[in-house]
Amino acid sequence: MKLGYLRVSTEEQKIARQIDGLKPLCDKLYVERTSAIAKKRPIYEEVMATLKPGDTFVVWDLDRAFRSTIDALVQAERLHQSGIEFQIVTLGVDTSTAHGKLVFTVIAAFAQHERDHLSERTKQGLKAAVRRGAKLGRKPKINDRQALMAKDQIECGSHTASELAASFGVHPRTLSRRIKAALNGSPSG
Repeated sequence: MKLGYLRVSTEEQKIARQIDGLKPLCDKLYVERTSAIAKKRPIYEEVMATLKPGDTFVVWDLDRAFRSTIDALVQAERLHQSGIEFQIVTLGVDTSTAHGKLVFTVIAAFAQHERDHLSERTKQGLKAAVRRGAKLGRKPKINDRQALMAKDQIECGSHTASELAASFGVHPRTLSRRIKAALNGSPSG
């Protein structure tokens, strides 16, 4: 059997391209919506447990199944030792041949390099944005003015911290931290 594994990192990412590419080639498709580096990938683990000697593990692209070059090479060798072949559709790689194994090894190294390079560029971009004064992350649900008003309402007894936190849609500890930050002059956005 040919078992296809499809993965997207977020619920918002589209998986249609992978489905369209793998459906005609595979007997069964498994879809996972999680990051490749997630500690648990239950669908991936299910596919690995389902594969039997003579089966083929099929992925659309290398980074859809493996966390790193080392992971790709280790898993490909484990599959090979179990009598299971491996295909990467977009690259035309089939590890049932010596040529396919060589190409897979080289491609895995380049894919890892690209992931590492992308990570470096992202970190550099974030640092540059911070240097230019950009504020990263979510906007706080409670600004300094609201936090100080909440503090006054709690102190005068007109509302409890829990009531005010609920009105802002936050946990009381979050409200407490925002009040403390506002009193200390920490920027809130």
